[in-house]
Amino acid sequence: MTIKQHIETELVFDGDDNHDPYGAVVPPVYQNSLFTFDSWEALEQAFADKENSVIYTRGNNPSVQYTENKLALLAGGEKAKLFSSGMAAVSAGILHFLSQGDHLITVSNIYGPTATLIRDMLIPKMGVEVTYVTGHCLDEIMEAIRPNTKLIYLESPSSVVFSLQDIAQISLLAKAHNINTMIDNTWATPLYQKPLALGIDLEMHSCTKYLGGHSDIISGVLIGSQSLINKISMKEYELLGATSSPNDASMLLRSLRTLPIRMERHQQSAMRIANFLNDHEKIAEVFYPGLSSFTQSSLAAQQMTGYSGLFSFKLQTDNLVLIKRFFNALTLFQKGVSWGGHESLIYAPAISCSVEQTPEHMKRMGLSFSNMRVSIGLENVDDLIADLTQALAKIE
Repeated sequence: MTIKQHIETELVFDGDDNHDPYGAVVPPVYQNSLFTFDSWEALEQAFADKENSVIYTRGNNPSVQYTENKLALLAGGEKAKLFSSGMAAVSAGILHFLSQGDHLITVSNIYGPTATLIRDMLIPKMGVEVTYVTGHCLDEIMEAIRPNTKLIYLESPSSVVFSLQDIAQISLLAKAHNINTMIDNTWATPLYQKPLALGIDLEMHSCTKYLGGHSDIISGVLIGSQSLINKISMKEYELLGATSSPNDASMLLRSLRTLPIRMERHQQSAMRIANFLNDHEKIAEVFYPGLSSFTQSSLAAQQMTGYSGLFSFKLQTDNLVLIKRFFNALTLFQKGVSWGGHESLIYAPAISCSVEQTPEHMKRMGLSFSNMRVSIGLENVDDLIADLTQALAKIE
């Protein structure tokens, strides 16, 4: 009798899927570039089904496929494809849907390199037309639709201010107009948000973040229907060559085993710290979907089952000297980009955005140097609050 298992069990228990002859609890890493065959006929059969055959690691690899299957299961998708980075996955997904002269609708507050991809490559090199929206209102997206609109690209919660889009309603609108949809779901992870179940065509994650969780791999994934992922595998994935290494896939599988328990701790600590900052006199605003004071808290509760450990806040002061004094005074919060690892980080998004984005785009994002982004790690939450307390005291 088959017993339906909870996702925590599915991520840890491999059952009959792990066919290791020695009973190893960790699947072996197939760290090889090619695979050989017994005959002409066997090779011919493999090439007739390249989407599922193991021929060359730039296409498929058993270690990578094993992890892809876990990711598809986690997200509720039919199939997943691992890439060498999150941006590789973003680029492959967007390029799959768009051709020269097509129209793209996207939210303003998307991941910085994704915005750069659109501005510096899609627009000048492919002639793609782009409309930026806040994503807060369905009417805004409806008004942006053109006859040549081929893709609506979402990121919910979005970068910097963590604003949400109504995923289910936008998906319905897109399907009514025969428009493809793609979402960056990295913040919530597939554990806390299921965009595919809400009608999204293609889900993307930077596995470098929570899915990896240890700041030791770079990886990305696309998840969707078998038909769509097979098409991307045979075109953008294989031809652009942004292949996941077997070793990275194995390390990602390791991380997926502990994802539920790690996310629970990230969420608990982030909620306490967000509430602490929300009540602090030197904080102007906290942007965290898990707070009841968050503008879109009802939508967050509607389409997410939990919240991660990444959020932002705005200091009361615009004085750059005082902002830097606070930033540099932190000792447990390490200073750096990226997020989702075991360590707590702080970053001022304006540092990179002022270099990578135009002043117009920064204004559209509502971004200034007083905006701070924190990734809450797995340290003791009282120690983290103490660190923030002493650093905020430096703002005189």
